[in-house]
Amino acid sequence: MAPLAERLRPKTIDEYIGQEHLVGENGVFRKFFETGNIPSFILWGPPGVGKTTLAKIVATQSGRPMFTLSAVTSGVKDVREVIESARKQQFFDRKPPFLFIDEIHRFNKSQQDSLLGAVEQGIVTLIGATTENPSFEVISPLLSRCQVYILRPMEEPALRTLLDRALTTDTELRERDIEVVETAALFRLSGGDARKLLNILDIIVGASDGKVTITDKYVTDCLQENIALYDKNGEQHYDVISAFIKSVRGSDPNAAVYYLARMLAGGEEPRFIARRLVILASEDIGLANPNALLLANACFDTVHKIGMPEARITLAEATIYLATSPKSNSAYTAINKALAQVERDTTNRPVPLHLRNAPTRLMDRAGYGKGYKYAHDYEGHFADLEFLPEGLSGTRFYEPDTQNAAEAKIAERIRTLWKGKY
Repeated sequence: MAPLAERLRPKTIDEYIGQEHLVGENGVFRKFFETGNIPSFILWGPPGVGKTTLAKIVATQSGRPMFTLSAVTSGVKDVREVIESARKQQFFDRKPPFLFIDEIHRFNKSQQDSLLGAVEQGIVTLIGATTENPSFEVISPLLSRCQVYILRPMEEPALRTLLDRALTTDTELRERDIEVVETAALFRLSGGDARKLLNILDIIVGASDGKVTITDKYVTDCLQENIALYDKNGEQHYDVISAFIKSVRGSDPNAAVYYLARMLAGGEEPRFIARRLVILASEDIGLANPNALLLANACFDTVHKIGMPEARITLAEATIYLATSPKSNSAYTAINKALAQVERDTTNRPVPLHLRNAPTRLMDRAGYGKGYKYAHDYEGHFADLEFLPEGLSGTRFYEPDTQNAAEAKIAERIRTLWKGKY
C-alpha cells in the first residue's frame, strides 16, 4: 500500500493546501493557468511543503509532458538524454515540455551548465526544487533565466486542514475509528512539514488495531517507540542542525561531532553543513578568534572541491576547531544595534563635511573635505576626529567582549585612543 502522503497528494491547484501567496485567488500560479505562459522557475523551501506536488500540478493542468530527474542519481549523460527526447517532441505550435529536477542544489556546475542551452533555446521549461538558497547553489546564468518562488513551512490552520482531509477522504483511515482529542504534539512534531505530519499519522494509526485516540501523550509515546521510522531519510533535519549549531556554540566538541555524524549518516548535503559553519564562525566566534572564519571558509571551499566521503574529515576538523575556540558575538550584536538605529532613526543624518570627498570645485568651495585629518600623518596612525553624524557622537554599537584575550586587547586600544569617548 502506498504511504498516506502519496495517497493524499493533490492532483489539482484547488486541492493544494497552503502557500496561499502562490496558489491563492491572485497567486502567480493561478495566473500561469489563465495565460498559459509558464516560465522556467525554481521552488525553494523546506522539506514537505509541496514543491514536487506543485510541479506536477503545473504540468498536469497545463497539459504538457514533464520529464523528471533527481539530482541525487542523475548525471550529465541523463540530462542530455532527456534534452534530446524533449528536442524530438518540438513542433511549431507546441509549448516545450517541462524538465523537473528535484534537489537541483545537488547538481554540480557541469551538470547545471548542461541545462543552459536547452533552457535558453526553449527546448524545455525548467522546474527546479531545492531546500537550499538558490543564490548559493544554482549557477548565475541558469538562475538569471528562472523565476524563484519561496515556499513556506505550513502553519497550523493548513496542517489542521490537511489532517481533516486525511481523516475524511482517505479510504484506509475512514475505515478506522479515530478520535482527535489533542493536536499540539502532532503539529509541533511535524514542524510545518506536510509529509512529516502524514507520516506521523501513519505511524500512530498503525500502532493500534482498535480505536485510535489521538492525544499529545499518545503521539509522543508512539514516536518514541518508532523513532527509526520517524527519522528515516533525515526528516529531523532542522532539529539535528539546531543541536549541531548549539553544541558548537556551547563549546562541546563531542556533541558537535556526534550531531555532525548524524547529519552525514542521514544524507545531509555537506555544503549545507559547511555553510552553517561559516555563518557560525562570524556569529558566535567572531573577533575572539578571527582565524575561525578563515578556517571555516577554507572548509567550505574544500568540501566543494572534494565532496564525500573525504569531506567528512574536513567538516570534522572545522567543527572541532570552532567548538573549542573562544566565543564572542560582539560583531553580531554590533551590526544588529547599528541596523536597529538606522531603521528607527527618521532623521536622514548628513555625513559630516570633513568626511566627504570633494571631486568638484563647487564641492571644495562648499567645505567638503575641510578639516579632515589623514590618520597616517599622526603619531600612532591615529587622529582624534568625529566620524559619526551630528547627534550620534559617542554612540556605542560595538561592545568588546573582554572575557576573551583577543577582544580585551581591542577594548584597551579603544580606551587608549578615544580616552573614554567609547
